[in-house]
Amino acid sequence: MSGANDLSVRIGQIKLKNPVMPASGTFGYGQEYESFIDLNQLGAVIVKGTTLKPRTGSFPRRSTETASGMLGSIGLQNVGVERFIKDKLPYFDNIDSCLIVNVGGHSIEEYIEVVDILSREKRVDALEINISCPNVAKGGMSFGTDPEIVRDLVTRVRDATDKTIIIKLTPMAKDLRPMAEICQQCGAQGVSLINAPLGMAIDIETRRSKLGRNITGGLVGPAIKPIALHMVWQVAQVVDIPIIGIGGISSAEDALEFIIAGATAIEIGTWNFVNPGIMIDVIEGIKNYLKSHAIQSVGELIGSFER
Repeated sequence: MSGANDLSVRIGQIKLKNPVMPASGTFGYGQEYESFIDLNQLGAVIVKGTTLKPRTGSFPRRSTETASGMLGSIGLQNVGVERFIKDKLPYFDNIDSCLIVNVGGHSIEEYIEVVDILSREKRVDALEINISCPNVAKGGMSFGTDPEIVRDLVTRVRDATDKTIIIKLTPMAKDLRPMAEICQQCGAQGVSLINAPLGMAIDIETRRSKLGRNITGGLVGPAIKPIALHMVWQVAQVVDIPIIGIGGISSAEDALEFIIAGATAIEIGTWNFVNPGIMIDVIEGIKNYLKSHAIQSVGELIGSFER
C-alpha cells in the first residue's frame, strides 16, 4: 500500500473528505463550536433542524440525564429558514466542508416550502429531511411511521429540488427496512438512522416527569448504540443508497462498527457535549485503523461485516 489513506465518501452528488459529521441538533449552527474544533476538518457540517418559521421550542425542562444517555425534548427550536439564510449561512463561505441542512415541518407543504427556499442557496450542499416530526394533519403521528406519507413526502421533496436529499428515519416505525426502500424508490440519495427513540424519566419525589411539561423526550447517547447499529445493518441489506449511521457513537471504534455494518458515514451527537473535539478524535482513529490494517480506503470497510 502506498500513499495516504483515502477517507473520502460520496453521498448523492456530494463528496465528503471523510465520513464524520455532527448530528443535527447537537452542533447548533456550527459557529458555536469554532473555538473547540476546526470545522474544515469535518466531512460535513449538519446544522440544527430548520423550519419555515422561527420556533421557540419546548417548555423547559428540555433535557435530563439517564443511565448511559440523556432524554431531550427541544421542540425544533430554530431561527427559521429566512433568518438562517440571512444570519447563519454566510459563516460557511469560509468553511470548505460540505454543508447539510436538516429540514423539519408539521405538514408536507411546510417541508416543500423550506426545501424550495434552501434549494436556491448555492452554499447548501444537501438536505437531510427529518421525518420524525409530528404530522398535524394526522393527529400528531410522526411522518416516518406511515409508509404512504413517507412515499408522498419523499416524492414531493425529490420533485422540489436538485440537491442531494437524505431522509432521516425514525426508530418509532415498526420496521425501518420498508421505509428505507420507499425512500430509495422515490429518489432519496441517502438515509440517516436512527433518530432518537422516545423515552421518559420520573422524579420519584415529585412523581412528575423529569422533563416537566414535556413528559417524554428522545433518548440519545451510548444507551441506544446497539439498537442503532442493528437497524443500520438491517437497512444495509435492502437498499443500495448510502446509509448514515447515528446513535451513541463516542469513539472511533463505535464509528468503525457502524461502517462495517454498512454505513457510508456517521453522525456524532450527544458526545459533542461531553468532548467537543470528539469528531477530530474519531477521524484520526479511523485513519489509524486503516493504516494499522493495511486498508487503502474507508470504502473497503463499508458493509464488510461477516456473518
